[in-house]
Amino acid sequence: MTLTDLEQPGSDAPAQPSSLTTAAARNLATTTKTPPMMQGITPRWLLRVLPWVEASSGTYRVNRRLSYVVGDGRVSFLSEGDQVRVVPQELAELPLLRGFEDEEALAALAGRFEQRTAEAGEVLVRAGEPAEELVLIAHGKVTKLGAGEYGGQNVLGVLGDGQYFGEQLLAGQGGSWEFTIKANTPCILLSLPGNAFQEMNGQSVPLRQHIQALASGRKPPSNKSGEADIALAAGHDGEVDLPATFADYEIKPREYELSLAQTVLRLHTRVADLYNQPMNQLDEQLRLTVQALRERQEHELVNNTDFGLLHNADLAQRLYTRTGPPTPDDLDELLCRRRKTRCFIAHPRTIAAFGRECSGRGVYPSTVEFEGRQMQAWRGVPMLPCNKIPISATGTSSILAFRTGVEDHGVVGLHQTGMPDEYEPGLSVRFGGIDDRAIVSYVASAFYSAAVLVPDALGVLENVEIGR
Repeated sequence: MTLTDLEQPGSDAPAQPSSLTTAAARNLATTTKTPPMMQGITPRWLLRVLPWVEASSGTYRVNRRLSYVVGDGRVSFLSEGDQVRVVPQELAELPLLRGFEDEEALAALAGRFEQRTAEAGEVLVRAGEPAEELVLIAHGKVTKLGAGEYGGQNVLGVLGDGQYFGEQLLAGQGGSWEFTIKANTPCILLSLPGNAFQEMNGQSVPLRQHIQALASGRKPPSNKSGEADIALAAGHDGEVDLPATFADYEIKPREYELSLAQTVLRLHTRVADLYNQPMNQLDEQLRLTVQALRERQEHELVNNTDFGLLHNADLAQRLYTRTGPPTPDDLDELLCRRRKTRCFIAHPRTIAAFGRECSGRGVYPSTVEFEGRQMQAWRGVPMLPCNKIPISATGTSSILAFRTGVEDHGVVGLHQTGMPDEYEPGLSVRFGGIDDRAIVSYVASAFYSAAVLVPDALGVLENVEIGR
């Protein structure tokens, strides 16, 4: 067989290439590359919308006027992270403590309350069982049920934030519960066991005398926001005696310490020396690491139990939806609780659920330009997506609404700049040395926190159903 035979059509021999193949040519060519891509990068709107305040000492103290409301029939609470405590003076809202002014005894009594939680549908007390505790509802709603005239259960009332049941314990009236209490929503409760109150009653002579006499005293002056009142005179004519006054402050103001997120970035010197073209390996590693740190920073600003926004909203600023899904009515209720609301922040699926409710009503939310982008809005307030807001196993989430800035007494982010080896504001990358395996280490640290300057700066719409 000759070479001519191999080239004839119909031959079974493979055809020889007549030019250089692409596989061989790539050995002499440089490919076009992209920088390393990262799927976990999000817009991080919360970090962008918060005004960042310098906390040069690592701690930020929020001074406020002394605040408590006595006479409105509701007990007020203070919350720090996920810990809730009753304001001692607010115990005077209880009928048998009205007018009691011994702050030392009230503080000791407040310290004996125990915090607990209840899930929706849980029965807290049952009719006929011994009544052995006083329960304050710090947050949530419960239904008071009683036996009806014709056999079934009647709804005797709905109790919410700041209300209570079992107050007959203070009068020494034991007996049994005359009603059943069932939780409508997840609740935060503070309970005072009967034996703890009896012990306190035996130790405090003024408390014992007050309860025995059922005295009624005057109400501490306060304004509509519950702050200690500043006495003023207005509309007078001539020479009158002007009231003397002062603005009282909280004795123990809240302090926020900067939190941090850290990691150690490691890179072999061989990689840094030999594979640095066309892209710098250290720069790309740092870029991706910083993105991950910023994502974690936003997660902590939302979810951290100490300073996270979900846990630091005032109990009076936590609302529930009327029917489950987020409706325009619910957002109006959330919006009217504060002045100059800067934005709503919600999970993207929650924003989609709100859109469905609007479409079902024939309402179409407008859009506004926010930092150069068109964003969905309600009443002119942009709704910003944040996938760090958790969605529960039952398909519920939350919507945050807040105003920002120190001048408006809003919500602010905290950081410290000018640190050694600062890579970005509030984030440093420090050389950590080279070990005996020729691996270089860099310690990347981000320092941050957030502060709610006054309670009504932040509101939360809770238990929003997004799957209906």
